[in-house]
Amino acid sequence: MRMRTLLTSLATVVAVTGGLALTAPAASGSTGAAHVAASPLADPSVAPGGNFDLSVWQLQEPIGSPGSPTTISSSRLQGANGFQDAYFYTDTRDGAMTFWAPEKGVTTPNSNYARSELREMNRSGSAADWSLSGTHTMKATLRVVSVTSNVCVGQIHLGTGGTSTKPLLELYYRSSGDIVLGTENSPSGGQTLHTVGNVAVGKTWSYTIGVSGGNTINLTVNGSTTHYAIPSSFNAYKQYFKAGSYNQSSSDSTTKGARVAFYGLTVAHS
Repeated sequence: MRMRTLLTSLATVVAVTGGLALTAPAASGSTGAAHVAASPLADPSVAPGGNFDLSVWQLQEPIGSPGSPTTISSSRLQGANGFQDAYFYTDTRDGAMTFWAPEKGVTTPNSNYARSELREMNRSGSAADWSLSGTHTMKATLRVVSVTSNVCVGQIHLGTGGTSTKPLLELYYRSSGDIVLGTENSPSGGQTLHTVGNVAVGKTWSYTIGVSGGNTINLTVNGSTTHYAIPSSFNAYKQYFKAGSYNQSSSDSTTKGARVAFYGLTVAHS
């Protein structure tokens, strides 16, 4: 197994074969855990790259030219003096890797919504692009600090294999506290929504998103697992993970939006 691990600011690190495993804070029932306290594993005074392994991620921000958001390479993200700004930074209170996406911001040509979001990369610097066969998993511990309406905090997105620019799935967090999985009906579009949990704004929770066997989506939210069939129309496509704050509402406001703090993020392929 090849594991790509972001060192969490709030976890106990234990050794596993091929990398590091992260023991996340326990959830306090179905409504999520309490606010996360600071951990000696994180240094709140350094950039996210000083606390997290960002060698397998690329960052997209909601600034730049219309239709062409700014992209920050993994090499610029790495290290204690790595990149950070108002949209991607270390929370000086607890060391969380924090993403801010306002309602008004530069978007991609295929979206009306701004994002501050990581895109999975290979350690070689090339874009991650893996097939549905095998087992692929992304685990995260996070909290939504603020949200106007709705924010996507995790995705499996279509890569090469066709012309579609759709995701295979998106995991949403709504201002009501509802956690909702959106599974795409086909590469042509159409999404089915599944409510999978509820956590109050500001509370810590965890998710695991994965695919296995080439035909099954596996989702775990705070220990509760559900499975969803992958339509055969996706078989030709390869995939990659995304995580961060992909705001799902827009306006002329630069002060309203979605702020998401991550305390752990692990990607594994086998």
